[in-house]
Amino acid sequence: MSNNRSGKFIGGLMVGATLGALAGLLVAPRTGKQTRQLLKKSANALPELAEDLSTSVQIQADRISTNALRNWDETLERLKEALAAGIDASFREANALRQRQPQDLGADTINNSLDN
Repeated sequence: MSNNRSGKFIGGLMVGATLGALAGLLVAPRTGKQTRQLLKKSANALPELAEDLSTSVQIQADRISTNALRNWDETLERLKEALAAGIDASFREANALRQRQPQDLGADTINNSLDN
């Protein structure tokens, strides 16, 4: 969970820094020529920033995927154990019922013969 939050934080930080830099450029008291030069430099840096952001997102996606697979495997293992325990319990109960049936039939037969 904390990896997911840190990835979101880093992504948000990068987007916020980019937007803040652009807003600062547009509001800054520079000449048009200086502003255009600064914008050109910033535009040239955008592909690298996008690549960094893409790499960060890919790393976070891999971590999330790994965690999801591990959680899935753990859940599947617990489900297998629960099913095995349920099957075992049903076999024990069926055997217990089979063992009680002959005794119950014998008692019913004796009771029926005494009633007649």
